[in-house]
Amino acid sequence: FLLHFLKRYKQFCQTLGHIGENEGGIDKFSRGYESFGVHRCADGGLYCKEWAPGAEGVFLTGDFNGWNPFSHPYKKMDFGKWELYLPPKQDKSVVVPHGSKLKVVITSKSGEILYRISPWAKYVVREGDNVNYDWIHWDPEHSYKFKHSRPKKPRSLRIYESHVGISSHEGKVASYKHFTCNVLPRIKDLGYNCIQLMAIMEHAYYASFGYQVTSFFAASSRFGTPEELKELVDTAHSMGIIVLLDLVHSHASKNSEDGLNMFDGTDSCYFHSGPRGTHDLWDSRLFAYSGWEVLRFLLSNIRWWLEEYGFDGFRFDGVTSMLYHHHGMGQGFSGDYHEYFGLQVDEDALTYLMLANHLIHTLYPDSITIAEDVSGMPALCSPISQGGVGFDYRLAMAIPDKWIQLLKEFKDEDWNMGNIVFTLTNRRYLEKCIAYAESHDQQALVGDKTLAFWLMDAEMYTNMSVLTPFTPVIDRGIQLHKMIRLITHGLGGEGYLNFMGNEFGHPEWLDFPRKGNNESYHYARRQFHLTDDDLLRYKFLNNFDRDMNRLEERCGWLSAPQAFVSEKHEDNKIIVFERAGLIFIFNFHPSKSYTDYRVGTALPVCTFKIVLDSDAPEYGGHKRLDHSTNFFSEAFEHNGRPHSLLVYIPSRVALVLQNADLPN
Repeated sequence: FLLHFLKRYKQFCQTLGHIGENEGGIDKFSRGYESFGVHRCADGGLYCKEWAPGAEGVFLTGDFNGWNPFSHPYKKMDFGKWELYLPPKQDKSVVVPHGSKLKVVITSKSGEILYRISPWAKYVVREGDNVNYDWIHWDPEHSYKFKHSRPKKPRSLRIYESHVGISSHEGKVASYKHFTCNVLPRIKDLGYNCIQLMAIMEHAYYASFGYQVTSFFAASSRFGTPEELKELVDTAHSMGIIVLLDLVHSHASKNSEDGLNMFDGTDSCYFHSGPRGTHDLWDSRLFAYSGWEVLRFLLSNIRWWLEEYGFDGFRFDGVTSMLYHHHGMGQGFSGDYHEYFGLQVDEDALTYLMLANHLIHTLYPDSITIAEDVSGMPALCSPISQGGVGFDYRLAMAIPDKWIQLLKEFKDEDWNMGNIVFTLTNRRYLEKCIAYAESHDQQALVGDKTLAFWLMDAEMYTNMSVLTPFTPVIDRGIQLHKMIRLITHGLGGEGYLNFMGNEFGHPEWLDFPRKGNNESYHYARRQFHLTDDDLLRYKFLNNFDRDMNRLEERCGWLSAPQAFVSEKHEDNKIIVFERAGLIFIFNFHPSKSYTDYRVGTALPVCTFKIVLDSDAPEYGGHKRLDHSTNFFSEAFEHNGRPHSLLVYIPSRVALVLQNADLPN
């Protein structure tokens, strides 16, 4: 497939070259937000600029002119652009003060008069019972000043996937302030060094999880003001935590009153015209990635979030939909390489993703980009100079599906150890993956639920008190929850992701207020108070998650080469692997414990100690192992490893051993 890679790289170079010739380089090109939209000039006047190639006329209206639709016309420029200059008032004060409401008025070629929000609007709000958003001119006298520098790129990426709105245990939309004060300290304590913020780009429909974006440059006002989001990011930085934005450039909301759709009165403008411009499954609009002004808009949007809000990178949503004309719909993706090349690939979207990664890593070399791609497109995470797309990581999306499948379809004694290992290790050499046992996806589906709820279900309401004896269901659930997370963390990738609350086994599922549930917030919240209650068992899972992350911070297995799996024994239900100088041992058998079980190692003859034990009492375990015990390896070959040691492995337990001679 060499010619395909050469073609992709050539198209990238040509587009980058054209940007240089016509715009003075990608640096200048990606600053569209400095001129487009509405801007206060030094003299107190206002400069306005829009791209509306299908419009017959463009006007500005709002509080400032008593909502006269035609008193302030834009002047037509080349290439479908329009501009307007409003001089300051006679007393030199600004003609449109901070907090004013505005609208762009478009007269279409068919004679319609359309009221629109600028695609470059920085703040939009929905007041009272209004269905649509209002565009608010955001120009505060004192904008937030960042106090802390960006943390360095983490050696190992441990991501806490978060949604600000559901971060309170109360049945309401939580705020940026609430997240900053109450959730950030938890994330720090748990040992995560990265937050992935969802639903920040403004979206009219709360239940869309933020994936039907209406205003790309506006931070969601339902959580607070832009200044409060900046404070959140700055506070995270002060804790040494980097912050990624869930970036939705794969599609846009079909809303026209307060979205990009039909902005200039045509079905094209930012999108493909006709059927190609609509995603049938998502009922949303699809960008025309080859469009010059579309590229300016999207690349400027990336830069805006990096520079205005201090984000440290992005998780690109819906990359599979972008990469292929079929958008991944009805595709099994068997792994046949012909599926990744040819006419089904959207070369324009591919070029855009290469440009986006080039821009991000040129501006901020420590930035991180993650691709949500279910197809397994090769070279997605290879450098652009090698014909790759330039992402740092891809999400290992098969792993959570495997855990759900095992819990739903198989008895514990029928779990296939080889299949688990295959799923966790099935990634290309030097292609970094983010492993996760569950994310928001697994709970956002109606009828699905958290892993903890799959494991323990209704008993989570009645038998999670430490004052009652373990029931078989709760015991199994707590032990497997820890094991699933540790093996995913240790074996599944070069980064790890957890969705907020799931670290302590958050019960139930996730469901936003909507007509189907009578607009209830009952399932659109995170019950952090459960883990703070010493009488409940949730604290055990929280403790284990924290210590698992802290051990990784100390030993760095995520940044180490892939693990060597020395054993996957089907009858014994044992998995053993080595990574970063540690021995990971898992006994998934529901009832069998093993004394003097021989475990192979490539490490030299030495003394080993337990550094993490899922059976410890502080993790809700049964305390069957004595942590003062040392294990001695010997020059006895086993399972293809030159040395081995004998270990006691209780049933349903995960152990991590380390050379006792190494410093803590």
